Amino acid sequence: MAAVTSPESSTQSRVYFQTPPGTEETEPPVRKQGRVTVKYDRKELRKRLNLEEWIIDQLTDLYDCEEEAIPELEIDVDELLDMPSDGDRASRVKELLVDCYKPTDDFVTALLDKIRGMQKLSTPQKK
Repeated sequence: MAAVTSPESSTQSRVYFQTPPGTEETEPPVRKQGRVTVKYDRKELRKRLNLEEWIIDQLTDLYDCEEEAIPELEIDVDELLDMPSDGDRASRVKELLVDCYKPTDDFVTALLDKIRGMQKLSTPQKK
């Protein structure tokens, strides 16, 4: 393929691709899915991203600070999903939030409701 620039490139440069003469495309190019979405379910990834954004929002409210100033703590959703009961999960989250001066019960309850039914994102197997 050859690159041809537009003659009216005074304000913005644009590149147009032309197929060289004598070669015809018989089939349109096939769009491949990204590696991550092939190995994981896209819907589950979206749920996980939304959950993580919600957790950050809630922690900024609980600690009454900006996102960058949240104390170093990691709420590992996969770790919580591995636990046998909601009581164990609640205890673990409360243990992580021990230095928070605001009440955390509403956050813990809402978090447990949100992770209920989620799938653990296991590391994909290499082919």
